[in-house]
Amino acid sequence: MSILIKEDRLLQSAFLARDVQVDFYLPSDVQDSSEISLLLINDGQDLEKLGLQEMLDELYNEKFISPLLCVGIHAGKDRKNEYGTAKILDYKGRGAKASAYTRFIFEELLPFIRTHFQIPEFKEKSFAGFSLGALSALDIAWNYPEAFSKVGVFSGSLWWRSKDQDDPTYNDDTDRIMHQQIRNGNYYPWLKFFFECGAGDEEEDRNHNGIIDSIDDTLDLIKELVKKGYNLETDIHYLQIDDGKHDVETWARAMPDFLKWGWGKE
Repeated sequence: MSILIKEDRLLQSAFLARDVQVDFYLPSDVQDSSEISLLLINDGQDLEKLGLQEMLDELYNEKFISPLLCVGIHAGKDRKNEYGTAKILDYKGRGAKASAYTRFIFEELLPFIRTHFQIPEFKEKSFAGFSLGALSALDIAWNYPEAFSKVGVFSGSLWWRSKDQDDPTYNDDTDRIMHQQIRNGNYYPWLKFFFECGAGDEEEDRNHNGIIDSIDDTLDLIKELVKKGYNLETDIHYLQIDDGKHDVETWARAMPDFLKWGWGKE
């Protein structure tokens, strides 16, 4: 018997000028709503294929994780604009709707969740995503650290850059947008980070060092976090799947580790 309630809703967003499908995964036997944490997940349309409902059922059954309301936010047709970095467009001008997406999260989705589920305040709030959705989750959590405590970045599009890599003046250190945001930002001691990469995420190796770009970009971003003051042992978890790819099947293999890392019971 399932111990999880799944509910699907269609929310009208004034900021995005579209309907947003949102799937809610809520444990059914929680007595005290103040013990529930919230996890927002971009690219919610992938969660059924990922098997999140069955995964959560098993984790709850085995009493591996604490109560968690998971919210899968389906991407729109203009995903590359909604899921960019809100403050800086990439070199192709993508990310033009990322600030509108951020407003949707804070001014439409979160108020709906609190009202609909009658949970005025969660134990903690976190954000996760896959690929470009992971970049979006990290961008929002980093720029609104008072709202979140954990971030899950699965195969994150951390290459997102302000200058074309074919431009002779392109520089990894200055032109990767998320790395620059971390470098120029502050240290928020309560934030924790989970990163996953597959060794087969891609084949590109722009600096010809024998390491694919997605791993390089992730490890470089982790270095920026460490420079900012985050501890590799307690604040950052890096999972590399040697036979992993840039696909839902790989992220499904990593998801239980993420859930137990973030909300595992002692």
